Amino acid sequence: MKLAEALILRSDYQKRMEQLKHRLLQNAKIQEGETPNEDPKELKKELSQVLHQLKEVIQNINRTNLQTAFVDTQSLADALTERDLLGQERNIYSEILAQASMRHDRYSRSEIKFITPFNIKETQKYVDELSQKYRLVDTKIQELNWKTDLID
Repeated sequence: MKLAEALILRSDYQKRMEQLKHRLLQNAKIQEGETPNEDPKELKKELSQVLHQLKEVIQNINRTNLQTAFVDTQSLADALTERDLLGQERNIYSEILAQASMRHDRYSRSEIKFITPFNIKETQKYVDELSQKYRLVDTKIQELNWKTDLID
C-alpha cells in the first residue's frame, strides 16, 4: 500500500469514528420501557475495531514519514512540519492584511482616523512568497506520498 492510500484510509477511519460516536450519542439515553434504535454494545464493539484500525494506520504513517527522506537532511515528517508552519504563517499575515486593508469611513473630521503601521504592499508580497513556498513543499509531499510504500 502506498502512503497516499494509507492517508485516505486514515481519513475514512476518522469519518467512521465520528459517525459511530454520533450514533452512540443518539442511543445514549432512551425513555424508560423503550428499546434503543441500535444496540449500543454492537456500536461500542464496532467503535473499538475502528479505533484499533485507526491506531495501526496512524502508527504506520508516522513510521513511514519519519523514515522517508524528503531531501538529504530532512525527513518527510520534517517537511510536513515545515508545510504546516508555512500555512499558519501565511494565514496570520493574510488576516493582518485583511484587518489592515479594512476601510473605515469618517463622516466628519472630529471622528478618529485609523491608520495601519503595516506596509500593505510588502506584506502582500510576503504572503505571496509564503504561498509559493507552501505550494512547492506541498506538491513534493503529495508526489512522495504516491511513490512511497507504507512501512508496517
